[in-house]
Amino acid sequence: MNPDSLVIAGKAYRSRLLVGTGKYKDFAQTRAAIDASGAEIVTVAIRRTNIGQEPGQPSLLDVLPPAQFTILPNTAGCYTADEAVRTLRLARELLDGHALVKLEVLGDPQTLFPNMPETLKAAATLVQDGFQVMVYCADDPIQARMLEDLGCVAIMPLASLIGSGMGILNPWNLKLIIDQAKVPVLVDAGVGTASDAAIAMELGCDGVLMNTAIAGAQDPVLMAGAMKKAVEAGREAFRAGRMPKKYYAATPSSPSGGLIGHDGT
Repeated sequence: MNPDSLVIAGKAYRSRLLVGTGKYKDFAQTRAAIDASGAEIVTVAIRRTNIGQEPGQPSLLDVLPPAQFTILPNTAGCYTADEAVRTLRLARELLDGHALVKLEVLGDPQTLFPNMPETLKAAATLVQDGFQVMVYCADDPIQARMLEDLGCVAIMPLASLIGSGMGILNPWNLKLIIDQAKVPVLVDAGVGTASDAAIAMELGCDGVLMNTAIAGAQDPVLMAGAMKKAVEAGREAFRAGRMPKKYYAATPSSPSGGLIGHDGT
């Protein structure tokens, strides 16, 4: 195993970029963008995308076979815990017992902000039912800890509203979540461009999940490649340890010792 692998529910992944599969013009563009991203985990909205629940219709699994990708079914479009639990139980049947899932329970259709009481309720039921739950949540460190205590395998706070492209609006809350968590923390929602992804990784996030930032770009395949590089660069910068910020004095990048006039001559 690569010592810097992303490990989720005991499985190691090379890529720290997770991508969605919605909003592309067709399945061919979906596959091309995901290939360019280097992602190994792809998330699928069970209520919106056919993975076998509509026999005879084109299936996303024909383009993204589970033998090549980890399919991460999600509950996009669910507004109650009961809806989310039913949706993921259906996904488990369609994917032959697949346990790794992404839970999101939304509060309203305008903001798509998470309904945290329903999210906590659904998470408790799903974990008890044997699911490995990656969970979309508010950037609230207390509720993030509650989700981890319930047994969720990854915490996924929003950077800003789903599909907004506004980037990370509250890096301080994200850092609080990262510093306390014992499971991976991945930014989910709000990333708009490559610099947003890099900032998330520089903060210490274990990964980034995105969809609209790639699918909504003028050239989704080119943007997917940019996001791949941004996540890798941000991770390397985090591991390297940035220089401290110094607001009080300038420090020359070259030493002054030995310069003409500095030795008394």
